[in-house]
Amino acid sequence: MLDALTRLSAQIGADPMLVQGGGGNTSCKAPDGRLWVKGSGTWLSRAQEKPIFTAVDLNAARAAIDSDADDPMAGLFDPDAPLRPSIETTLHALMPHAVVLHMHSIRTLAWAVRADGPERVAERLDGLRWAWIPYRRPGAPLTQAVRAAMGESPDVLILANHGLVVGGADCAAAEALLAEVERRLDQPYKHYDESDLSHVSEVAPDADYRLPTHAVAQTLAMDPLLLPKLNDSVLYPDHAVYLGPGCCVAMGEQGWHPARDAYKVTYGVDPAFIIWEGRGTWVREELKPGGEEMLRALALLANRLEPRAELATLNDREVADLLDWDAEKFRQSLDA
Repeated sequence: MLDALTRLSAQIGADPMLVQGGGGNTSCKAPDGRLWVKGSGTWLSRAQEKPIFTAVDLNAARAAIDSDADDPMAGLFDPDAPLRPSIETTLHALMPHAVVLHMHSIRTLAWAVRADGPERVAERLDGLRWAWIPYRRPGAPLTQAVRAAMGESPDVLILANHGLVVGGADCAAAEALLAEVERRLDQPYKHYDESDLSHVSEVAPDADYRLPTHAVAQTLAMDPLLLPKLNDSVLYPDHAVYLGPGCCVAMGEQGWHPARDAYKVTYGVDPAFIIWEGRGTWVREELKPGGEEMLRALALLANRLEPRAELATLNDREVADLLDWDAEKFRQSLDA
């Protein structure tokens, strides 16, 4: 089954609508009692290029969850090993399915970051066994929230401000369920072509910044109704981990430097990227590949958000918890 999971993981990882950079993780449960799970910080898209899976004892993982340990991952892996199990390994251990796929699906996030997300998702997933999981930090807090939902025997988890989890008896079943959920959660989106982006200057308004790798990031600047909602906001964990504690939006003719200065005063660091209303998006020169992927994800998500919808954002404490967490610092260190 691990060979089939490797192929499916590479396929999923190549789709930016499902997975971005080192985000997302997959697993399978072996007959010998081992849980094979993606290593923290590795990229699903590279699953067939190099080893990305590592094994933990499934019974030990479930016992750690049942003990309500502050860190259920402690003792489950060798800290000196080349791969650490995904920080969400316990989520995979909780799901009874042989194959579990966890993605930061853009189609799911377009509903999971909305205040009315539970009601809107319920309309679309009617007939499936699913559960809505309120936002909790990945790791022990998310593990306990998922454990509380297991009595409903869900095959699908919608993680508020986070993503999607599906489980199946094998890779084919999990893949089929994923396709069905994606179909049901799909919605119209704002389409931009190259002519819409032709006004973007190659020269950034600041020497420390450059154009992003993915042109779709320029579309973040195109919706004046949505931009104020994005300013200083974090919608999901990987934004904070790879792009910093907020979103910097410059409004109006003289917006660039006031926006950058205000961000630096608020957060103590220069923004990883700046969106300038009607003009485009620029990123810091040293932004790493993982950050570029997360910026593309933010643009794909923004193009599916209704500007008048009320968004549910992560608060300052939730963002700080992510940035101060050693497991996330390790994952950031692998982004090269």
